Amino acid sequence: MERDEMMMTSGATGRIVPVFRSVLSRRALLRAAVALRSLVLWLLLLVGGLRRHRAESAAAPASEAEGGPWKVRRRRRQAAAEEEEEDVRRRRALAEAVPMAEAREEQGTTFLVAGARRNALFCRLWAPPAATEMRGILVIIHGLNEHSGRYLHFAEQLTACGFGVYAMDWIGHGGSDGLHGYVPSLDYVIEDIEVLLDKIMMENPGVPRFLLGHSTGGAVVLKASLYPHIREKLEGIILTSPALRVRPAHPIVGAVAPLFSLVAPKLQFKGANKRGIPVSRDPAALVAKYSDPLVYTGPIRVRTGHEILRISSHLLRHLKQVTVPFLVLHGTADRVTDPAASQDLYREAASGRKALRLYEGFLHDLLFEPERDEIGAEIIGWMDGMLRRQAAVDV
Repeated sequence: MERDEMMMTSGATGRIVPVFRSVLSRRALLRAAVALRSLVLWLLLLVGGLRRHRAESAAAPASEAEGGPWKVRRRRRQAAAEEEEEDVRRRRALAEAVPMAEAREEQGTTFLVAGARRNALFCRLWAPPAATEMRGILVIIHGLNEHSGRYLHFAEQLTACGFGVYAMDWIGHGGSDGLHGYVPSLDYVIEDIEVLLDKIMMENPGVPRFLLGHSTGGAVVLKASLYPHIREKLEGIILTSPALRVRPAHPIVGAVAPLFSLVAPKLQFKGANKRGIPVSRDPAALVAKYSDPLVYTGPIRVRTGHEILRISSHLLRHLKQVTVPFLVLHGTADRVTDPAASQDLYREAASGRKALRLYEGFLHDLLFEPERDEIGAEIIGWMDGMLRRQAAVDV
């Protein structure tokens, strides 16, 4: 099997007392205290929410209360659904207004696809110049809280080299349906990716396909590749700063997220936010990201956070089952996702063709670092190599 090289660029003894002491060690007591404090805080949060709910119900207009509690709840659900639909319309208009060309006269196109649950997915397509044959297709899956329109510069770099580019906004992101920043299941994203892949295969028969995922999008792409019916549709995958080992920013989240993701999935939990962590060494890139109205900057929602922890745990248990050819890229100074987890993936994956690129001192958003063109060229070079190998096999 061929392997690419990893590259660095920049029985009890009956003695009861010792056992008793170890159980009641300072560290164990500290952990118990933290867990107890976490539980108390969450109970207070729940009680506070119930009190607010009762106060709102008591203050509801008599005309609303006349219908009884079920009708009141139904009206509130309807009002929330209407508010969400209005927000989707606003975001979709903003997504349509995002430029589809930067340095070329040719424009890309946008379109909607019905997802696996008939939800509207906002997608983008950039094609190579008319006189250039399409050598391959790269499908871009963005990271948590961002959207596909941010990848214009990279898309034009790809089309200039003969690659077609598709990009999809997740559910609850960009111009796609759903509450902004809310992902009921990352498995839904995987199912939607398959829908888009099937459309691409129908429209571009015989053209090789690659899948790129950034951050949580990288975790989604990696899990998707574990399914044989999706794996067979791909020549390989590219992962930038994948979220493979995620630890909650606060112990409360990990302790009770499974429960609250069921009873209050859309609850926004401020304690889980990682504020002030830079994701690029380019100040202009940071300003552009966090002033973008399509980038969700609110507190993470409980179900979304739980889904990230869940997929991370799943992937760490199944690294040895990864067989798809892959390229993983990570900055060593990334403080959002763990570069050591990318190294674990490289070491443990069963893939015959795999490559790891570590960038010394680089941060999380690799395709928005000052060296973005060099990183883009690395990705294009890897796909070129995969296409050459496939062409040699076909001969």
